[in-house]
Amino acid sequence: MWAVLAGTFTLRFSTGLTGAMLGVYLAKLPQHGGPHVSPATLGLLASAFFLSELVLSPVFGVLSDRLGHHRVMLFGPAFGAIAVILTGLTTNLALLAGTRLLEGASTAASVPSILGYIAVATAGSEILRGKAAARFEGATLAGIGAGFAIAPLLFAALGPTAFFLNALVYGLSFLIYRFGVEDRDADARAAAHAAQAGVVSRRIDWTRYKNVLRSSHVWLLAPTWIAVNASIGLWFSQSIFQFSKSDPRFPEQMLLRGFSPGQISIAAVVIGVIFGAGLLYWGNRFKSLRRTTIILYGIGGGAVLVIGGLAINHGDHLPVIVPLAGAAGVVFGLFVLAGATPAALGLLADISERFPSDRGAIMGLYSVFLAVGQIIGSLIGGFAAEVRGIDGLLIATIGLLLVALGPLALLRRQEHYVGGPAGPAVFDGIDPEPGA
Repeated sequence: MWAVLAGTFTLRFSTGLTGAMLGVYLAKLPQHGGPHVSPATLGLLASAFFLSELVLSPVFGVLSDRLGHHRVMLFGPAFGAIAVILTGLTTNLALLAGTRLLEGASTAASVPSILGYIAVATAGSEILRGKAAARFEGATLAGIGAGFAIAPLLFAALGPTAFFLNALVYGLSFLIYRFGVEDRDADARAAAHAAQAGVVSRRIDWTRYKNVLRSSHVWLLAPTWIAVNASIGLWFSQSIFQFSKSDPRFPEQMLLRGFSPGQISIAAVVIGVIFGAGLLYWGNRFKSLRRTTIILYGIGGGAVLVIGGLAINHGDHLPVIVPLAGAAGVVFGLFVLAGATPAALGLLADISERFPSDRGAIMGLYSVFLAVGQIIGSLIGGFAAEVRGIDGLLIATIGLLLVALGPLALLRRQEHYVGGPAGPAVFDGIDPEPGA
């Protein structure tokens, strides 16, 4: 399990490093012989990554159930290495969009297989599941955060050559998965899956996946998780790009005055530490708090973060206590918002207990919901930043969090139906009868 988490960290480090370096690269693309890039174009490029993840995650989720979670883990680093090498070789926007699709395929292959592996390993232990979910999210966010922190400095030192260096980190992830993760039950799991499906070949039975998707339990979580991911995703797609350059259209916004690579890196480290602490804290509260309660707290924390961000962004001519209070609000809000991610992942793992032969397919929905949210967030973020800069991003964030509240109320009323490890199993992708 620790090897899985280590591989997750290095893999997501590469993803974050590429995404952040691409933000700096695109902001300065004319200096490298490329065209000018607008925030809206950046949003489209970011959404290409998540579109690929959205389309391919179900495919790799089913493949991981058929071929074994460990085997499919190896696909992700290979796709990512190819993507970053191509990124460093071109300034053509169409080709860069293609590399984003390929790197999205890397995540689509990795996440369902990793989460399927974790779901198997934590079956029957709610405490272990909470810790594993938090540590997976922690490894994911720590990797992405470290990539974001290092990217501006690395790109400033090496330029596009830094993308080639990142290919070596993808290679490290491959080695960790290949030699550090034990593939204990791939053959047995594939044989059991074939027997249950009534086939003797290794052909993929997509009917099972369709049955999984028809489960009402799966879709209880989707709307809230998509909206929360969209609120986070608009920052992932726009933050480095916006902070790397000044915008004379909005002289009143303190956060749009252009920051140095070092300042951006320090901020990314601080944000990563706060978010990581929140992940660990809330991941250890699965036994005492309902999953939906933690998500609700997270949405409230996001609202506090937005208010604090507005105070900082417009604190130039206000008493110093106002931006300081805003900074405190951002820290507190980010810490609380972090809890929403392991809570949602824990709910999805609980649902997978009802589909014991299709854990990869179920956990692949994590990437589907994440990708839908990130696509929505990237597109909304591009439009919002084009219209109102950082203020636009903050306003869009609070709007998406408000959208998440409605479906969360329904999810909270129905939460007992996805009950956790003690819930009844569902065989062959068919829900139990009501009341079972």
